[in-house]
Amino acid sequence: MSESLPTSSKLIQTRRQSMDNTLVDKLSSSGPLAEKLKCPVCLDVFIDPVSTPCGHTFCKSCLNQCWDTSRECKCPICNETFSKRPDLKINTALRQVAQLFEEKFNLRKLEVLCDICHDVKLKALKSCLVCQTSYCETHLEPHQRVPSLRKHKLMDPVKDIKDYICQKHERPLELFCRDDQTYVCVFCTDGDHKTHNTAALEEESKEKKTQLMKTQKDVQQMIEDKTKKIQDIEHSAELRKKSTEQEKAASVELCTALMRSIERCQTELLEMMEEKQKAAEKQEEKLIQELQQELTELKMRNSELDHLLHIEDHLHLLQIYPFLYSLPHTRNWSEISMNTDVSVETLKRALTQLQETLDEKLSETVLRRMQQHAVDVTLDPDTAHPYLILSDDGKQVRHGDTEHELPNNPERFDNCVCVLGKEGFSSGKFYFEVLVKEKTAWDLGVAIESINRKGLISARPQYGFWTVALWNENDFRAHADPSVSLSLRVKPQKVGVFVDYEEGLVSFYDVETRSHIYSFTGQSFTEKLYPLFSPCRNNEGKNSAPLIISPVNYNA
Repeated sequence: MSESLPTSSKLIQTRRQSMDNTLVDKLSSSGPLAEKLKCPVCLDVFIDPVSTPCGHTFCKSCLNQCWDTSRECKCPICNETFSKRPDLKINTALRQVAQLFEEKFNLRKLEVLCDICHDVKLKALKSCLVCQTSYCETHLEPHQRVPSLRKHKLMDPVKDIKDYICQKHERPLELFCRDDQTYVCVFCTDGDHKTHNTAALEEESKEKKTQLMKTQKDVQQMIEDKTKKIQDIEHSAELRKKSTEQEKAASVELCTALMRSIERCQTELLEMMEEKQKAAEKQEEKLIQELQQELTELKMRNSELDHLLHIEDHLHLLQIYPFLYSLPHTRNWSEISMNTDVSVETLKRALTQLQETLDEKLSETVLRRMQQHAVDVTLDPDTAHPYLILSDDGKQVRHGDTEHELPNNPERFDNCVCVLGKEGFSSGKFYFEVLVKEKTAWDLGVAIESINRKGLISARPQYGFWTVALWNENDFRAHADPSVSLSLRVKPQKVGVFVDYEEGLVSFYDVETRSHIYSFTGQSFTEKLYPLFSPCRNNEGKNSAPLIISPVNYNA
């Protein structure tokens, strides 16, 4: 015989099984919550719990037994007396929690037993919704043989079969009222639910199952999204860890190089000071010798003069007077000065050399860190000025001699000879390099998506541009407000552009010399940033070389 209400049985079983498992996990056979699930009369877990008007809960049989043996109907706990015996209703939710508690700690045998067996009750095989009885395999045999009994509605054995029966009409609950969202029997549709929208439990279950399948699909998609997010975070963490290790290695390399530079400068400084000291001592010794020799000669002249001043031989005095009258010839010592600041000047030169070495090493390290955020930039032909010529791979742009017939779409520059990169960036850090070799004029940087692309353009930060430029071969400028003239030691051949979106930083570097060109700091970005390129006008072939987006060479 086919089972009559398989779907309704599963619905109710599913409802029971969907009880919050966390509640069960929190239960303890001796904890405070467990005490709330025990009857104050029998001190055992509730069976068919009911509540009195005063709010206390007991097993239905325990409370009825108390009232059957007493003249008054009063609460066994607070002794509140009731003038009329209350109509007790089973608290089904509390009963389910109690059953879950029993299952958790195996406090009572929960298997359904045959209602017909007398001495030794066997395990029930099926429950009959018409008979409202559970049968073992032996006692179920008539339901499989007798024609009238074969029409009864059988289901998997359940302990509380009354939950599957309409309490008003004593008929199986085989319909679902969609208006009231409750289970009803066929007789209910002739009474309170006569005009309501009802459906067979199997039909409603099928529809709900379809909805559950959609929900499950959404949940699975959420699981996939969360899993993907976890993978992305783990990947980012791995990249960050790798980047940190690289930065640590670069920092160690930098510190080591700086220490070596300092040691070398210190050694050279000491050697130079030692050499200067020896040279000074040698010079001093020579000068002292000359002075001592002159001093000896002067002392001799002084003695001769003293002798002549005391002689009476006038003829002799007059004869030697021409030789002794004039002062002896000596060196002009007023022109001789000792350089006492030799070591200071040497120290200044050494410190200057050391500072240049430090700047070079620091710039190299900073540039290497920026290069770790290199991105692949391709030119967007939809934004290119009609005079610009782009290479097939989108990596080069130069100014041509003729205007191309192109649609004047909103994205295209129509006056300034510019072109943007295809991809924009709204977070994080990115870096790219551009070869500007052999050009006499160019303009590079980034711009926001909403910049003005028609007519005259003022390339300033307040208008969404952050660029540096070369004008007239050697005039380097940063388009700040006002414009900043840049003094560069050498003419850049390749320019690196670095952006830190969150920090509001746009920096430009000379890649070949690894030196800093200019930085816009403290900016506030709220839109996507796009790489911007302008090869500038051809200038009768003098500026015909292209701007070339170059792959980043980390080992250069």
